[in-house]
Amino acid sequence: MKVDTSNKDRKARKFRRMLWSVALVLGLSMALPLTGMLLTEGPSGQAVAQQAQGGDEAALRARQEQQRRDFWRQARGGVEGYSAVTGPEAGVLIQSGGDVWRSVREGPVKRWGGIILIATVVMLLAFHFIAGAVKLEQRTGRTITRWSLFERVIHWYTAILFIILAITGLSLLFGRTVLIPVIGKEAFAAWAGLAKPIHDWLAVPFAIGLVLMMVPWIKSSLPKAYDLEWIKAGGGYLDKSKHPPAGFVNAGEKIWFWFLFFGGIVLIGSGFFLLFPNLGFERSTMQLALVLHAISGVALIAFSLGHIYLGTLGNEGSLEGMITGEVDEAWAKAHHNVWYDEVKKQGTRPASATAPQGGQPAAT
Repeated sequence: MKVDTSNKDRKARKFRRMLWSVALVLGLSMALPLTGMLLTEGPSGQAVAQQAQGGDEAALRARQEQQRRDFWRQARGGVEGYSAVTGPEAGVLIQSGGDVWRSVREGPVKRWGGIILIATVVMLLAFHFIAGAVKLEQRTGRTITRWSLFERVIHWYTAILFIILAITGLSLLFGRTVLIPVIGKEAFAAWAGLAKPIHDWLAVPFAIGLVLMMVPWIKSSLPKAYDLEWIKAGGGYLDKSKHPPAGFVNAGEKIWFWFLFFGGIVLIGSGFFLLFPNLGFERSTMQLALVLHAISGVALIAFSLGHIYLGTLGNEGSLEGMITGEVDEAWAKAHHNVWYDEVKKQGTRPASATAPQGGQPAAT
């Protein structure tokens, strides 16, 4: 039987073509992705342009982010920039010292200032109820002129202004902590709006009064040898049967005088910067002035509480001396025996003729 080989040959050629076709498709399918690699090797390919564009955008974003970081780093560091506003530090966007000032004012100044004021009041109350006031054993009915009219007027003038300034200043310092929980935000805002200008308006008159009151009393407030004995005896308050030596001004009054003298310099000096901020002071100067003003103010207020107590409730006869200018001889002998002996050596004269020369600090 004869086999038709031509038909078999046709089938074999057809099968081979199919295999080659499949191989070609597979080969092209694997080769086509490789053309992308070939395109990246040339500068003019579309993939190269796309990759370059994407790289530029990423680099641009990185540069912008770095610029923002540099800008705020410089701003926080106090580097000046451009500003249409004129004046010191007008080009400084952020002054980091403000954070330090706020943390100091709201932290140690307020915390320790409040503790000192409260502790002073508590100690004075405890002393008054435990030790009691110093009473005059027996009045003589004879008086000695201790304070002139000028001394009394300047004392009360300065004292009244000091009390008003103390109330308004403490309100501004402790208002958020103490007053707002009691009277509310609206009432405190109204009071603060009034307290601030009052504090500013009375600052200069107070400074003038303080200078007029203290400068003439410097000589009488210089330390004496017997002042140390007065200090060792606690002024006679611990043992009321003893009367340590004291001149016209005792050692306690001298301590108060010099504390007020140097504290007043800090208070008035720092207040000057705060009262006239438009004279070209930098913010760091104003921040330091605010801290010093608060510290000196609180310290003087605490010390003045003791002065007020000893000049009123603590010592019988002291307050009437600053009101009338006259003190009983028994009071003078008990509290200022050295001064009393000096007056007696001058001879017994009418009260108006025994007045010492003007310029003496208030007795307590």
